[in-house]
Amino acid sequence: MFVVIFGRPGCPFCVRAKELADKLSDIGAISGYRYVDIHEEGITKADMEKTIGKPVETVPQIFIDQNHIGGFTEFDRYVHDNELMPEGATQ
Repeated sequence: MFVVIFGRPGCPFCVRAKELADKLSDIGAISGYRYVDIHEEGITKADMEKTIGKPVETVPQIFIDQNHIGGFTEFDRYVHDNELMPEGATQ
């Protein structure tokens, strides 16, 4: 399972998403992740909307194995619902 996080500098939810992806990668729950800085890469809101297929209001926008999950809250819920973080591990 590979995670791609589209975010921007100074975004606290982007930082949290990266931290969660780091933890998941460290324990082997995911095969890895890539963080894409949308400003650095020149990706616009319209570009993301075209890829996702619906309006985008916030970042991060997160994909798992090329499937759009949503933002940090949806990513955190996905991790919880799929029991990717072992009991006792802090998110």
